[in-house]
Amino acid sequence: MVKIKSAEEIELMRESALIVSKTLGMLASEIKPGVNALYLDQLAETFIRDHGAEPGFLGMYDFPNTLNMSPNAQVVHGIPNSEPLKDGDIISVDCGALKNGFYGDHAYTFEVGEVAPEVKKLLKVTKESLYIGIREFRAGNRVGDVGYAIQNYCEGHGYGVVRELVGHGLGKKLHESPEMPNYGKRGRGKKFVEGMTVAIEPMINMGTKNIKQLKDGWTILTADGKPSAHFEHDVAIVNGKPELLSTFQYIYDALGITTDEEDEFRHKNLQP
Repeated sequence: MVKIKSAEEIELMRESALIVSKTLGMLASEIKPGVNALYLDQLAETFIRDHGAEPGFLGMYDFPNTLNMSPNAQVVHGIPNSEPLKDGDIISVDCGALKNGFYGDHAYTFEVGEVAPEVKKLLKVTKESLYIGIREFRAGNRVGDVGYAIQNYCEGHGYGVVRELVGHGLGKKLHESPEMPNYGKRGRGKKFVEGMTVAIEPMINMGTKNIKQLKDGWTILTADGKPSAHFEHDVAIVNGKPELLSTFQYIYDALGITTDEEDEFRHKNLQP
């Protein structure tokens, strides 16, 4: 059952989402060759607690860390370890925070040092597909409209769209209804209405759409060993239209990136 949020609840969710946004922004300055994921994970836990929230992933379903950190061919759910990042790596950082009874949950795939052009393109297309999907998250549309838009765009670039892992509703639980696949058919699935809140998160592979899981019970990898990208935003339907609760702006500020990609989805009075 979909949990519709009041305007007040959406604002509480925005607080949680922005703690995650700020955490990712803090990490953006730290992600570089020679740094290990376990160190970054410890920084994130401290940062989240210092901002009056709890790590959303730590202990959930017995997950041992604050962050899902998934480099290169890892798609999602990677467990942070002490292996140093290398020049040319990419790493998806998925983070959650719980504050005032509501979750924030989003992700960004970072470049480590100088990344190959074909990998840069994968990241660019995957992030573009996120906003293409968000554009379809509006009152009257359906789950399949979002999935179709993401799938069509990414497969048009020759990439594999993961089927087994999906976005989801978000609120007092980390995973609520509806599921939000990154593939689908227009006009199919749950209809979107005012006050719905979801996490939209394309997981896109450079090669095959197929995946496999490590024996640790968590880490998901591409079946062919090619890189995978993952970007995620928290979004609410406000006045019939998609409105971002999360932002990548703190990441961009740290990295010196200028972009207007979020402008159409951001409340004019709620700049980060």
